[in-house]
Amino acid sequence: AEEYSFLGNSVKYLGKWLGYKFLKSFSVFPQGKLEERKPFTVLFDEVAMNYILSAAQSSGGIVERRYTFLKRLCQVLCALGFQICSLLGSDIEVQVPVNLDKYMEALFAFTSHPSQFLKSSTQITWGNLFRHEILSKNPVVGQMAIKYLRAARINLLKTGFPSKNDCPGCEFSRVDFDSDEDFNCSFNSFRAQQGEAVRLACKIVPFEAFQIAREWVQYQILLLSVETKTEKGLCSALSLSAVQWDAMTFFTESVFGQLFKILEKEKIPIDEGIELLQMVVNYETRDPLILSCVLTIISTLFPFVTHQPHFLPQVLFKIFPSITFELVEECKGPRTRAVKNVRRHACSSILRICRDYSDFMLPCFDMMYEHAKGLFSNELLLTQMEKCALMEALILVSNQFKDYNKQKAFLKELIAPVTAQWLSEEMRSVLWDPATFLAYVGADQVISDLDTEDQMGINRSQISFCVNTILGVVKRARWPANPEEAKAGSFVVSTTSDGAPIYRNPCAEPLQALLPNLFALIRTQNSLFLPENINRLSKTFSRVYDIMDVEKNFALGIPQPVLDAYDSSAYRNIVERMQGFFSSLYDNCYQVLGNAGPCMQQDFYATEDLAEQIVGSAFIHLDSVPDHRLRDLSVFQLVMSCPYDYHDSLLCPLLGPLFAHLLQEEDEAYEENHVTQEVVEEQLLRLVTREDIYMTLLAICFNSLSWEDTINCQRSASVLCWTLLKQVLGCNLLPEAVTWLYTSVLKGLQMHGQHEGCNAALTQLALLIYESLRPRYAELRFIMNQIPDIHVEALEQFDQKTIQSTVSKAGEKKKKEQFKRLIAGTVGKPLGQQFKKEVHIRNLPSLFKKPKPTKDMLENTDTALDLTNNFDPNPGTDTINA
Repeated sequence: AEEYSFLGNSVKYLGKWLGYKFLKSFSVFPQGKLEERKPFTVLFDEVAMNYILSAAQSSGGIVERRYTFLKRLCQVLCALGFQICSLLGSDIEVQVPVNLDKYMEALFAFTSHPSQFLKSSTQITWGNLFRHEILSKNPVVGQMAIKYLRAARINLLKTGFPSKNDCPGCEFSRVDFDSDEDFNCSFNSFRAQQGEAVRLACKIVPFEAFQIAREWVQYQILLLSVETKTEKGLCSALSLSAVQWDAMTFFTESVFGQLFKILEKEKIPIDEGIELLQMVVNYETRDPLILSCVLTIISTLFPFVTHQPHFLPQVLFKIFPSITFELVEECKGPRTRAVKNVRRHACSSILRICRDYSDFMLPCFDMMYEHAKGLFSNELLLTQMEKCALMEALILVSNQFKDYNKQKAFLKELIAPVTAQWLSEEMRSVLWDPATFLAYVGADQVISDLDTEDQMGINRSQISFCVNTILGVVKRARWPANPEEAKAGSFVVSTTSDGAPIYRNPCAEPLQALLPNLFALIRTQNSLFLPENINRLSKTFSRVYDIMDVEKNFALGIPQPVLDAYDSSAYRNIVERMQGFFSSLYDNCYQVLGNAGPCMQQDFYATEDLAEQIVGSAFIHLDSVPDHRLRDLSVFQLVMSCPYDYHDSLLCPLLGPLFAHLLQEEDEAYEENHVTQEVVEEQLLRLVTREDIYMTLLAICFNSLSWEDTINCQRSASVLCWTLLKQVLGCNLLPEAVTWLYTSVLKGLQMHGQHEGCNAALTQLALLIYESLRPRYAELRFIMNQIPDIHVEALEQFDQKTIQSTVSKAGEKKKKEQFKRLIAGTVGKPLGQQFKKEVHIRNLPSLFKKPKPTKDMLENTDTALDLTNNFDPNPGTDTINA
C-alpha cells in the first residue's frame, strides 16, 4: 500500500496490521460515514501511539527519505485528530482516548519541529481540538494549550528563509520552498492559522494566556539589542529585533483581543493590564519599525484605559507625536516606507479608538480638535490622507454630542476649507470638462524623466482631498442609535406609517451643496474613456487607465516581494502616482455615491432630478468604461437602502439603464441565443418600468452566476437567487424568462461546477427551480434533454415524480443525488484541464494483490518487533528498503 498510504515506504507492516482499505482511507480530509470511521480509533492503542510518539519526537538533520516519512506521519496524526473530533459528541459511542496525552505530545513534536512545513501542517488540527465542545474541556487539552501558547512565541518569528542560514529551519526550507517569496507566502498563511489557534487557546486558559503575553511584552521592552543594524542605525525588516517585535505584537493582539471578549468585567486583571500599558507608553524608540509595533500594542491594550480614565491623556500624548513622525535625515528627502507606516499606524490608532470608544473620548474632544487645527494650519506637517483620518476621528467623537444643531455647526466648520475649494470657479471648470481635467492633473504632459519633480501633483492632491473628505463625512456622521436620545437631540423629523422614526443627518445640509460637482466629476471620469479623450493622454501616461500591478498580482495570487525595503524610499515615479490617482479617485467617488443614501436618507433621495443626475453621471458611457472599473459601482448599496416612497421616482429610472448594460455585457460574452435574450430583456425591462423591481434584481443575480468570480457565484446561488425568485413564483412569467433563469444556473455550473462549494449551491438552486416551475413550464424538460450525456430514462422517471410531487421527505436525499447525476454533464472542466490530451493505457497488470487473512499482528511478537523497528528514530538502510 506504499503509493496510497501516507507513511510511504515505512508503512509496510503497519499496512498489514491495519489492512489496506483501512490505511487507504487516511487522507487529509477523511471520507465516509461516522460509523465507518470508528475503527480508526485503534491507532490510539498504547503500542501504536508509543511507536508514533517515538518517531515524532526523534531528532536529526535532513535525510530525504526520513523527512518524507515525517511529513506523511504528520498527515496521519492530523487525520487522526480530524477523526476523533468528528466522532466525539456524535451519535457514535466513542470515548476520549486514554492516550490522548501521547497523541497531543506527538502532534506538539511536529508543531515545535524546525521545519516550517511540519509546523504549518498541524495548525488546523490544533484549531479543531481547541474549539471542540468536549475536548476543549479536557484537562490534557488545557495543559497542552499552555504549551502551545509558549511554543507560539518561537513559531511566530519569521525566520527560516531558504536563502539564509540563521536558524535550523533554513535547511528544511530549502527542501520545501523554491524562493524566499514562496516561503513568505506560506508563512503568512501559517501565521493567520496560528493566530486563530491562539485565540481559541485563550478561551481555554485565559489567565495563563494573559501572563504569557504579558511576560513577552515585558521581556521585549527590557531587551537590549546588540545586533548589527542598517547603516543609518535602524532595524531592517528582517533584523532580529524587528522580527521579534513583529511576532510579539501579533501574539499580543491575538491574546488580548480575545480576552476582552470572553472575560467578565470583574475578572479582567485591570491593575496588571494598566501596569503593562504604562510600561509600553514609557518605552521610547526612534526606530520606525519598532515604533509601529508599539503603537499597535497601545491600541490593543487601550480597553484597560476605560477602567482608569485618568490615564487617557498620557496615552493620547504618546500617539499624537507619531502622526508627524520624521527621521532627522529625511527632512529634505522623501519619507521611507517605514516612516510612512509609523504615521499611518498613529492615524489608524486614533481612528480606531475614536470609533470604538467615542463616548469615552468625548471629554477629550476639545483638546483633540485644537491639536488637529494646529496640524491642519501647516501644510507641510500632514499628507492629505492623514488629514482625512484625523477629520474622521473628530466626526466619530462629535456624534456623541447627541445634539443636531451642535453637530451640524461643527461639521460646517470642519469642512469649510474643502467646501470653499470644491465650489470655486476654478474647480468647477476642471470637474465639468474632461479636457480641462486632464490638463489640470497633468495627464496630457510629456515627461522625459519619470523621477522628476511632479509639478501637477498638488492639483491631484487637492481633488483627492476634497473627495476623501466628503467620503469621510458620509461614512462617519450619524444620529444617536438610541431613539429617545435622537428625539431629544432634534434628529427625528417625522415617523413612518407604522410609527418608526425618520431621522435626519447633521451632515446632509453641508453636503447637499457639494453633490452637483460630485456628479460632474463622475460623469467626467466616465467620459475619459471615450476615444477623443484617450487621444488627449500624452505618450507618458498612455497606460494610466490600466489595472494596477498590485491588483493584478492580488488577483493572480502572486506573492509580494520579500525584499528588505523598509529603509528604502516609498517614493513612486510619476506614472505610478498618476495611475494610483485615477484608480483611487474613481473608486472613492462611487463610494460616496453608495454611502450617500444610507447616510443622508430622505435628504438625499428627495434631491431634485436625482435619478436623472445619477443616470447622467454614473451610467453614462458605460460601454467605454473598462470592466475593472465597473466593479467599483457601489450604487447597489444606494439601491438597496432606498426607502419605499422613492421607488417610483428613483429605482425604476435608475435600474433600467443599469440592467440594460448588464444584459449588453451578457450579449457580448455569449453570442448565441440572441432572439431569446432579446425577448427576456424586453420582458424584464417592461417589468422594471412598472411596480415590480424584483425581476430586475433577480436578473442581475442570475447573470452573476456565470461571472468569473467563484465567491460571488456561491453567495448569489446560496443566498440571493432563490430568496428573490420565490417572491415572484406566483406571477405569470413568460416561458422565455423561465428558460433564461434556469439556463443561467446551468451556465454557472459550466463555469464553476468544478468547485465543490459552487457546485453544491448551484445544484440546490437548479433543483428548487425545477421542482417549483416544472409543473407549469415544459420548457425546463426541453432544457434538460439538451444536457450532454444525460440518461433519458432516468430523466423521464425523475420528471414524472416532479410533476406528480410523489417524493416523500424520506426520499429527499436520494432525489438530490439523482438530480445531481442528471445535470453532471453541465459541469465544465477547470482551465488547467480543458486542453489536456487524455491518455488511456489498457491491460495493465493489477498493482495490488488481495492480502491473505492474517491474525492480529499485535499477538505476534516477531511482527511487533518489526513494527517497532519501522518507527525507529534512526532507521537503517535495511529497514527503510524493507
